[in-house]
Amino acid sequence: MRKSNFALRLQPSLLEELRGVTEAEDTTLNQFINVAVAEKLAALRTEAYFRERAARADLPGALKVLERLGVGNVPLPSDRLPVPPQKKRRAKRRRPAK
Repeated sequence: MRKSNFALRLQPSLLEELRGVTEAEDTTLNQFINVAVAEKLAALRTEAYFRERAARADLPGALKVLERLGVGNVPLPSDRLPVPPQKKRRAKRRRPAK
């Protein structure tokens, strides 16, 4: 992997906060900035991907599919949501009478 240097100018308040965060996260400024840039690029690529997919969408066709889903079909046992386990209740402690 090729590495390069880049002079980054940050506001002093941002740099101070960034140093605190990286120390708390036990990482370096360089690693933190690399991960932050990678996350932002991934978010932008994801947005572009969904915009491109939306441009090709067949909304009338999708609505037709949704309108006919389940028509004439009895719900299957697997269609039901599982019942979450009951939480155990802790007995309330009563304060002694004064």
